[in-house]
Order: sequence, then structure tokens, then C-alpha cells
Amino acid sequence: MVRCINLMEMEVCCTLGMLTENQANRLAEAGLYAYNHNLDSSEEYYKEVISTRSFDDRLKTIENVRKTNVTVCSGGIIGMGEKIEDRAGMLVALSTLNPQPESVPINALVAVEGTPLEGESPVKIWDMIRMVATTRIVMPQTQVRLSAGRKQMSQEGQAMCFYAGANSIFSGDKLLTTDNSTVSDDNEMFKELGLVSQKPFVKHPRPNTVLKNDSVYKDLNEKPKWSRPKHKINRKKSAQLKARN
Repeated sequence: MVRCINLMEMEVCCTLGMLTENQANRLAEAGLYAYNHNLDSSEEYYKEVISTRSFDDRLKTIENVRKTNVTVCSGGIIGMGEKIEDRAGMLVALSTLNPQPESVPINALVAVEGTPLEGESPVKIWDMIRMVATTRIVMPQTQVRLSAGRKQMSQEGQAMCFYAGANSIFSGDKLLTTDNSTVSDDNEMFKELGLVSQKPFVKHPRPNTVLKNDSVYKDLNEKPKWSRPKHKINRKKSAQLKARN
């Protein structure tokens, strides 16, 4: 799939979870442009929302991607019950990566019924604007992506995010499992705001694609290993009990 899309002269970005070094090299050979692997929150708050793997496990995947020519897309989510200090901590972790991520998605939590975070209040637009602006300040060369939660934002709120430093969006009817702004709505907003879509491979050159038969890196049928933290998240347990009842 990556080979086919790259040969169509489109930037390919994948979100595939944990990666080994060999898997990262195989994707790079295929012509992958970017790999998305979010840190999600600060290292301190991370354990309050994720129990399947550690913060260091995520950093290890980013490190494996960095050993290739694939660019890194890594950001996080606000509105999960974290403090302002946690939002700042996430940006510190991202901005001190060397080099900094080429793109940083800033997501606003979309609270979904039946999930542990269903009771969280919607993110206020001014919180989103501040987060975008701070990201732009600490990572001036990064593409700051206005990501999840745009469906709940007004066009004026999104405009303020663009003026604050966002210069990229995720467009399409769905963003993973939640509704997102449609391409036609985004085109209309871009027209209204005088924004122009960037052509592919402006920031970084198009990767070469190595055909499968010429590949140096082979499928080793490997599975990434991670630390599997043993802690329990109380609100996750509550959500599971609620689902059973």
C-alpha cells in the first residue's frame, strides 16, 4: 500500500503503533513519508490514561523511525483531565526531541459514550488556541496540525487556531472512530479564510520506493516488545463494569 501511494506522488503517513527498527526500515524502503506516533500527554500524566505500554516505549518507536529517512509526526491530546502543567510537559517532551518532530498534531478529546473519558468536559476553544500558539513558539519549524475535535469547533474558532500558528489539518469524514469535518466544508473554510493547500513534498523531498523484490529488509514476522505496565486505571475499570451492566 505504501509503495502504491508513494508512486502516485502523494505523501504517505502511517499510524501502525509500536515499531521495531527493522519494521521502520521496511516502511522507509517502501517510500513512507511520515510516521505518526503520539506521546498523548506528559510523562507524568501518561499513566493515568494508558496502561498497555509505557511512555518510554513510545519514545523507542520514535527513535526507531528516526534511524530512517521517514519524518516524525507526534503530538497529543488535551481534555483528558490533565492539568495545564501536563500540557506544558508534553510540549517539553516533544520539543526536546532531537530533531524536533516535523509535524505535531494537537487533538481535542472527543468524549465517546461508554469509554473511560466519557464524562470529560469539552475542550474550550481558548485552551485549544493557547495550545496551538505555545506549540508554534517552542517548535517554530514544525507543522502544527489542528486535529481531532474540529467538528465541535466553529469556523471562527478554527480561524483563531490558524492565526495562532496551526498550518495543517486532518481532513475527511472520519478521524479514526469519530466524526470529522468533510473535505467540502474544509475547502469552503479555506476559501473563506484565504488559505491555500500546500502541494506535496514541499517541506521534504519525495522518498524513493524500493520494489519488494529489491528490498534489503525482509519480513521477520517480528512483534515489537514493550514493558506492559501493571498499574490499573480506576476509571477504565469503572467503564468496563458499566459496559457489562
